[in-house]
Amino acid sequence: MNEESSITGKTLRGHPPGLAILSATELAERFSYYGMTALLALYMVKQLLLPGHAEHVIGLAALRHLFEFRGPMSDQAFASLIYGWYGGLVYFTPLLGGWIADRFIGTKRGVTLGALLMAAGHLAMSRDETFLIALLLLIAGSGFLKGNISAQVGKLYPPTSESLRERGFTIFSTGINIGAVAGPLGTGTVAAIYGWHAGFALAAVLMLVALAVYLGGQRYLPNSKAEKSARSKLPPLTAAEKKRVWAILFLIATFIPALISYTMIWNVGIVWIDEKVSLGPIPASWFNSVDSFASIIIAPVLVGLWASQSRRNVEPEALTKLLIGFAMTGASALFFVAGSLMPGADGKVSVLWALAGYFGMGFAFMWYWPVALAIISKAAPAKVNSTLIGGSFLALFFGTVLMGWVGSFYEQMSNVAFWTLVAGIAFAGSLLIFAVKKPLTQALGLCSN
Repeated sequence: MNEESSITGKTLRGHPPGLAILSATELAERFSYYGMTALLALYMVKQLLLPGHAEHVIGLAALRHLFEFRGPMSDQAFASLIYGWYGGLVYFTPLLGGWIADRFIGTKRGVTLGALLMAAGHLAMSRDETFLIALLLLIAGSGFLKGNISAQVGKLYPPTSESLRERGFTIFSTGINIGAVAGPLGTGTVAAIYGWHAGFALAAVLMLVALAVYLGGQRYLPNSKAEKSARSKLPPLTAAEKKRVWAILFLIATFIPALISYTMIWNVGIVWIDEKVSLGPIPASWFNSVDSFASIIIAPVLVGLWASQSRRNVEPEALTKLLIGFAMTGASALFFVAGSLMPGADGKVSVLWALAGYFGMGFAFMWYWPVALAIISKAAPAKVNSTLIGGSFLALFFGTVLMGWVGSFYEQMSNVAFWTLVAGIAFAGSLLIFAVKKPLTQALGLCSN
């Protein structure tokens, strides 16, 4: 089978074989990433920031001095800010990685370099002293990997297959979520038995697995030389294309409120569960698998629903799907409010409220994020396609950084007030989409599926 036919050939329900390779790569990479982040907040507050550890971490004292511009803060507040900036920068650097790939190295080399840097970063987490160095390596690696691998998904589909592309990104996101479920379970278990650093080492192993899968499936992916040749022949952006780019950047900004609320469960949510929820022997870190497990459950339902609606010409417009997802995010945070209002006899929140909130967040995410990537993949001009796919992660950058800042006030508010604030932020995003839906649909060149 030649390369062209293997790339464009059909597999399950009309999707190209390259989708399976990219999904499997992201599955292993997300195992690595979410496995590490599931431990991160608890690791910082339970070990790294304590006396006997904190003073040995290279650069940590200087970083704390920088963050304490508003005065001394608790370890939880400091950890929340670190988590927020780390998580944010992980999603800022894909813009740079996509730009470098578009102009110089291509998406394949970008993904390979990113995987190697991330593996090195996870290995550097094996010692307290190199904690901040590890975070820098992970941030740089994610910059090369995230946007470039997502851009390759979009390139597997012809421009006219809008609904199929959306379902392809939903399948791709399901691979992400399988890894996100397995990662916290795997690293959390290993860390509970053998210690924090063993859990981080497992994340490094899975990062190398991701690289092996990606390199082994090269023949099913778009040709890097063809990409470079095509880029060199493209003219500068026209005035109409520049307007489209600005519309895409505005669209990306509308994701931020929902992402502030969603990413809060990975940071303050885990701390809240560890302190306030009746867990029994279950590690709190396992909860970072719940929202992704929920996303896996809902993905085939959504793919089937949207495919059926497409055949009947009644599928909701792309921005309507975003609006629904943002509103569901806000509603999910209200489960934490309800649980905080109705503690059990022991003063602890029932685990059912926490599960409901995490499940709701996972359901909501699949309503908007795969669709958002599909919109940008279709609407972005070819010469800046990888750059703007990487730019979509700017929403996660700002959302996660702001989440860390909002989370730093957790101990200064009641649980009811805090989670109500989190819900309100997501609802604000839904209202924003509702207000601009019609002109933004036109500016992006979208149509009913």
